[in-house]
Amino acid sequence: MKLGAFSISLAVKDIKASKAFYETLGFSVFAGDLEKNYLIMKNEESLIGLFQGMFENNILTFNPGWDQSAKTLENYDDVRDIQKHLKSKNISLTNEADESTTGPASLVVLDPDGNAILIDQHI
Repeated sequence: MKLGAFSISLAVKDIKASKAFYETLGFSVFAGDLEKNYLIMKNEESLIGLFQGMFENNILTFNPGWDQSAKTLENYDDVRDIQKHLKSKNISLTNEADESTTGPASLVVLDPDGNAILIDQHI
């Protein structure tokens, strides 16, 4: 199964303080909007999303169809196919993609320890 680009989405209390902290670790702003309280920061192939006031807990995020530079991949597994595979393995989803659609969609699944995994397709 091809899940695409990986990042961790962090629920932060102060996005400006978090931005400054991650810049000291060598990350730079890759995408997002500070005024809208979210930034995607990158250090080589590592991605960290900073989100203030958008969700409670940190989330593991995968983006089918994208590489680590948010460039479209020629070959990838559509989020709806990933969803069908997970369901066939009796994995419960907390949020599902509409299987009657195409294009952007997402799903959320919890791992055995309750960590949220967002599979978020943008193309």
